[in-house]
Amino acid sequence: MRADQLLPDHVDSVDVRGVTIHKGTVTAFLANARIWSDRASGETARERAAADIVEALAALRASGLFDVLTIIDPALRAWIDAQPLTCSLDEVQR
Repeated sequence: MRADQLLPDHVDSVDVRGVTIHKGTVTAFLANARIWSDRASGETARERAAADIVEALAALRASGLFDVLTIIDPALRAWIDAQPLTCSLDEVQR
């Protein structure tokens, strides 16, 4: 299946299992994961990346991303696994 078959140019999001997944969610996660995992990233950048990852987690989980791909950074994988299935920024596990 091609990306344009899931989300044609005129469609910006899709609902999967009651969760809205916006176009670009996976790409944004990859960028944020790189920042979160980069020891050279500043604390502010890592905190913003963490907040953005948490905001996208429901969509990423609904997409099945983590069912078919494994995060190779053990610290990032453990941190994501520690996040509640649904959470607000106040509930983020540090």
